[in-house]
Amino acid sequence: MANKKDYYEVLGLTKGASDEEIKRAFRKLAKQYHPDVSKEPDAEAKFKEIGEAYAVLSDPQKKAQYDQFGHAAFENGAGGPGFSGFDINDIDLSDILGDLFGGAFGFGGGRKRSSSRPIKGEDSLVKINLSFEEAVFGCKKTIKLDLNEKCDKCNGKGGFDEKVCPTCNGHGRVVTQQNSLFGMFQSQTTCPDCKGSGKVFKDKCDKCHATGQIRKSKDITIAVPEGINDGMQQRISEKGYAGYNGGPNGDIYIEYHVKEHEFFERDEDDIYLEVPLTIKEAILGCKKEIPTLTGNVILDVKPGTQNLAKVRLKGKGVKNVNSSYKGDMYVVYNVLIPNKLSRKELELIKSLDDDDLDYDATLKKFKKNL
Repeated sequence: MANKKDYYEVLGLTKGASDEEIKRAFRKLAKQYHPDVSKEPDAEAKFKEIGEAYAVLSDPQKKAQYDQFGHAAFENGAGGPGFSGFDINDIDLSDILGDLFGGAFGFGGGRKRSSSRPIKGEDSLVKINLSFEEAVFGCKKTIKLDLNEKCDKCNGKGGFDEKVCPTCNGHGRVVTQQNSLFGMFQSQTTCPDCKGSGKVFKDKCDKCHATGQIRKSKDITIAVPEGINDGMQQRISEKGYAGYNGGPNGDIYIEYHVKEHEFFERDEDDIYLEVPLTIKEAILGCKKEIPTLTGNVILDVKPGTQNLAKVRLKGKGVKNVNSSYKGDMYVVYNVLIPNKLSRKELELIKSLDDDDLDYDATLKKFKKNL
């Protein structure tokens, strides 16, 4: 016990931390070091260490003993008569971890749950890349997933010839008694024989190794809705990991990432297109053929068009993913200023009087000198 790390230090806390601070610290570290999700080589040892620290500090009675006597409170015979040895395996963290990991994306798809009630399976998060056009018009995508499914040999039970667990009498939990300096107290732990289900089998299923689930690779076709946007998610109900104890499958969440378009820029359901104009085109006006989502159209550029002027094409945008509404398309004119001018062009520009606000007269002068 002399070399054991301080429980508060293990959780990154100082002595006197509140119950909420202790719980918050444990949840953060449990997510980081849980063996089902962490790839660190010593994750299991660290998880056991933080689990032990939390099991003590989250229990008011054990916390009081620890604050007074330190680790010596749990040594055999230490701290006075009535102390018994402390073992992390005597503490049931299943409720804590069920709250932490239950329903999270893809965490520990093969775990057997310590409960007899039906539990929904874990969800999965899948990221799909789309081109701009696929997102705008919708499409179909096929994804490959490795998921746990209900074992078809034992029908998800894990074995055959089911009977009530004799160890816990079907309760799924066993009660143990411990003596302490403050007297005798009881604690409940998950039954080691039935793992909390309250039932055992005469013969275990050899196909799923008594887990009730088998790993399968499957292809799922996703109908990408028209108008999906970057970062949006779509839920595919009950296509995720198999449930426990007859519970429904988890869900699959699809997260879409849309590639930018070469010309169009999207803002929700509207799209923008920048169209370059020469000075001549801006002053005199012209016709411009431009692309839209549904094909090319001819635009009438009016004489005297200003830089950054916008033209709205109603209903030429993207269909809203949740309704029949269609956004608009905006054409933004970019009047290009030449880097170099010929002598004739310079003389022409200089001949335009800065104080001449009569547009028609200026236009006639410009045309005359062309």
